Amino acid sequence: MGRGTCDLGRATCDGPSEPVGQTRSLAFSTVTYRAGIATRSRILDAARGLLSEGGLEAATVKAICARAGILPGSFYNLFKSKEEAVLTVVRDAIAAAEPVTAGPEETVADLVNAFVRFVNTEPVIARVYLIIAVSGGVTDPSIRRRVLRHHQARVERFSNALTRLQPRLSHRANERAEALVAALTGYALHATLDSDFDLAKHAEGLLQL
Repeated sequence: MGRGTCDLGRATCDGPSEPVGQTRSLAFSTVTYRAGIATRSRILDAARGLLSEGGLEAATVKAICARAGILPGSFYNLFKSKEEAVLTVVRDAIAAAEPVTAGPEETVADLVNAFVRFVNTEPVIARVYLIIAVSGGVTDPSIRRRVLRHHQARVERFSNALTRLQPRLSHRANERAEALVAALTGYALHATLDSDFDLAKHAEGLLQL
């Protein structure tokens, strides 16, 4: 059994066959895996929406489950706590805010334009990013560490780009980079509060400073 069969009367042979139980188990595992991926996506979408609308206080496990249309047991099968789900959203938001390109050819304009594009094309994630950076970074040590690491990485990329642009002012590159990142973040906050605010125009003005 399981090694294949031969029918001498028909002069045909079947190759090795998978045990029925193993095939069914594999199919069940595949379905379960896909269901888990879909549920995880619904949980993160729900958490992202709640964070965008009401901040950390609004993203309770109960609220996330209600919006995702799942039971708490399904939530805890995938995340140990609300904090783990929120940190996943934070990580995704930070990754979305980060320009894809990086290297010796990266310019200040590349970095500015990438951030403006992120805010304009991903408004919900941008709002989550700003809310978490402002409120979560103050109240949650884990979020604070992630936000600070990302901020420092952004400042370093701006500083490197400024140094390439104006080598003679390299001693002030980090200071200027901090100012640029702060200004961009402030403009992004303004844009989320006022739909008439022209983020691209104001960000372009930073390149003239």
